[in-house]
This record gives sequence, structure tokens and C-alpha cells, in this order.
Amino acid sequence: MSAPVAAAFCDQCGRSAEAGGHVRCAVRRELEPPRYCAECARRMVVQVTPMGWTARCSRHGEIFSPEGVC
Repeated sequence: MSAPVAAAFCDQCGRSAEAGGHVRCAVRRELEPPRYCAECARRMVVQVTPMGWTARCSRHGEIFSPEGVC
């Protein structure tokens, strides 16, 4: 298994993670699922259910909400 890749893009706005101005994104991240892939900045297909959320990138696969979020 490969090592995790550092986020190159913001998962809330899709802009470069190195660019400043992500204070609002950090606040949104506490309540919202990711909307953009952190590896390639593609818009993800997000499904929210009462039990959590899933977000799927067409290139990098699916991620799930952490346990205890709901």
C-alpha cells in the first residue's frame, strides 16, 4: 500500500492548498463533506445520508465520513 499523498488542493473550494485564504474553508470543513478532490481538484460526487456521507472522485475513488460524525 502506498503512503498517503499530501493534499495539493483544498477539498472545499478546489484551489491550491498552498494558497492562502482558506480560513472560511476550514470553518466549512467542520460541518460539510469535501466537495473537491484534494489530489486533483476535480468536483466530486457527494451523497449525504442520515448516517454520514460519501464523496467519489472519478480518478481517485471514494472516501467516507469519519466514524462519529453524525
